Amino acid sequence: MVMWVFGYGSLIWKAGFPFDESVVCFIRGYRRVFHQGSTDHRGTPEYPGRTVTLEPAEGEVCYLEAREKQYDKKVYLDVFAELTATTPAISGVMVYIASPDKDVNTNYLGPASVEEIARQIIRAEGPSGPNTDYLFQLEKALLQIGCQDKHVMDLANEVRRILSEQK
Repeated sequence: MVMWVFGYGSLIWKAGFPFDESVVCFIRGYRRVFHQGSTDHRGTPEYPGRTVTLEPAEGEVCYLEAREKQYDKKVYLDVFAELTATTPAISGVMVYIASPDKDVNTNYLGPASVEEIARQIIRAEGPSGPNTDYLFQLEKALLQIGCQDKHVMDLANEVRRILSEQK
């Protein structure tokens, strides 16, 4: 059986399971956002970290690659290898998404200002390490595959700015 998993967060640099092949692709109509709370890996119930999830966003694309047990929704989407492609590179790829429904996803934190999210990321640390490591590893991994995700880069720059002021 062949199963493809679309990773858009920590799966990019730390899969945590064996795999045969990795392909850089993107999905259409979604964007990566730091709206999901992490109380088991990058934070605690007292100081939840923030990790990425996907949210529908017209005209956006989200490039690839967990701790998915706190994500309450599993969907199957088409992924594309090139922006102009009309035919998917792979169809029916499994994607975990954290829905904004607090009744089924108690860890959903939702939108906040870049500064507020950055301060929360700086404060949070869990069994998998500091939330800042998650953010900086994601930024680095995305840049290595040629993806400049504005949301991730803005947050990373804000965290660096705040940390430099604290010195």
